[in-house]
Amino acid sequence: MDDIAKVDITSAGFKADPFPFYQRLREEAPVWPVKLKMRRGQRAWMVTRYDDVVAVLKDHATFVKDRTTAMSPQQLARAPGVPRLFAALERNLLGLDGADHGRLRALVHRAFTARTIERMRATAEQVTERALDRAEVMGDFDLMADFGVPVPLTVIGRILGVPDRDHARFGRWWRSFVDVGSGVNPLFLLPSMLRLVWYLRRLIASRRKRPEDDLVSALVLAQEGDDRLTDDEILAMTLLLLSAGHETTVNLVGSGMLALLEHPAERARLGREPERIGTAVEELLRFAGPAETATERYATRDVEIAGTHIPKGELVLAVLASANRDPARFDRPDALDIGRSNNRHLSFGLGLHHCLGAPLARMEGAVAIGALVARAPRLRLRVPASRLRWRPGFVLRGLEALPVSF
Repeated sequence: MDDIAKVDITSAGFKADPFPFYQRLREEAPVWPVKLKMRRGQRAWMVTRYDDVVAVLKDHATFVKDRTTAMSPQQLARAPGVPRLFAALERNLLGLDGADHGRLRALVHRAFTARTIERMRATAEQVTERALDRAEVMGDFDLMADFGVPVPLTVIGRILGVPDRDHARFGRWWRSFVDVGSGVNPLFLLPSMLRLVWYLRRLIASRRKRPEDDLVSALVLAQEGDDRLTDDEILAMTLLLLSAGHETTVNLVGSGMLALLEHPAERARLGREPERIGTAVEELLRFAGPAETATERYATRDVEIAGTHIPKGELVLAVLASANRDPARFDRPDALDIGRSNNRHLSFGLGLHHCLGAPLARMEGAVAIGALVARAPRLRLRVPASRLRWRPGFVLRGLEALPVSF
């Protein structure tokens, strides 16, 4: 295993095709320690087999989100910190456990309902068709920059209550938060990050004075007895929803369409049988999911997984991309099958921290991918797949660009 000991799982080169690496880990070392270069060399334990990943995601007592309850003072001192300016953003669903997590989830659930998502379907369809109209005129276009990014951004912007006139700059500011996870120096990104935070704080203040029919207003009005969300909690939740409801969809559309372009028989099948779009999206989530690992968890005690000892306080990464291709769980796991029925993939996580944006990503993915397959049956890559650029980063897996011809 010496040859894989120094693999950088956050690098763009690794992201291009991590699946042979995960196959080897499942077979030879199902729990494997890695050093995260983007996290000052912090050690993390990769859990790669389906059943072990499920066990980690379900055991909320042993594997927690709040590192302060798991780490010793010495470990906390060595762990990468969060700038004080953004400390309030840590109090979101991804960083809390137990009663704190349950409180926020209950309040947010009242605002982020299936009815809210379904109400946006017509908007998603309208925005998608307009983007495809522009792409058809261009002929050659970047499926990420010209379609995969702006369509979900417009939809989530309207859900949150961001006016259409602000979508362009709002999107630029949001990319700064995404780029932090791609290894870009945070000092270069700080001005855009601050502009987004200030913009959202003004939006929250505006909705407290005059609520409208949008998600920020719903978060402001959400109430459980006498309990309401604070401004900091709404801000943190809004940024989380941007990640769950936008970035997840961006990567699903990009990686999903690439998978279909590389499997023309399955793309043609979807074109002939558009009613399969639901199972097709689930298969694309399994085969090329937007989240490579679950968000971080920390061991509250010394624990053993698959014969490997993990010390208390250390970071544990449940590798969703590996679990989703485990032959012990899936028949022909490396084959793309848009009709796959037995498909209990883990792309949105499991248990209490199941992705809040999953219904939105599924709806937008079905609308965008279904429209692309129907409108552009001869869509093709303009460069070999081996030359595509992938975004470096932690947790998410997605393309930087996807040049295609309509």
